[in-house]
Amino acid sequence: MSAPDGSPVGAERSIGQLFASATTELSALVHDEIALAKAQLKQDVKRGAASGGAFSVAGAVLVFSLPMLNFALAYGIRTWSGWNLAVCFLLSFAANVLLAGLLALIGVTFAKKAKQGKGPQKVAASVKESAGVLQNAKPHPRHELPQDRAPEAIEAVARSSS
Repeated sequence: MSAPDGSPVGAERSIGQLFASATTELSALVHDEIALAKAQLKQDVKRGAASGGAFSVAGAVLVFSLPMLNFALAYGIRTWSGWNLAVCFLLSFAANVLLAGLLALIGVTFAKKAKQGKGPQKVAASVKESAGVLQNAKPHPRHELPQDRAPEAIEAVARSSS
């Protein structure tokens, strides 16, 4: 079995190889967390844009449709019912206000969803959790050296590996 970098796994790996492998994996973890934060932030921005768009459409409908729709609807109501023309214009205006209110309600719904999106906060919590796990990591206990090995041989190996 070998590590992602091709080096042997287990006791055959040196401390330098272990440190390099841990650094590589930690770097990959940080890059993945950043990519996740970007994706969640994009989703929150899209929701915010949808909210702004709905509010804009509600305003445009209310402003631009009032004159033409009021006249058409008021005269249509008068033709259908025979009521006073002033009452017909008030009913026409009320219909436009209801439509704008419905579009504003849709905008509020999207705004609440965008506000509730906590993408970057979730990622920050995940990074803190990962850092906490790494801080609490303890090295494996070292095995006792056999008594027949001389300290000079150990020093020679240490000098040759550095």
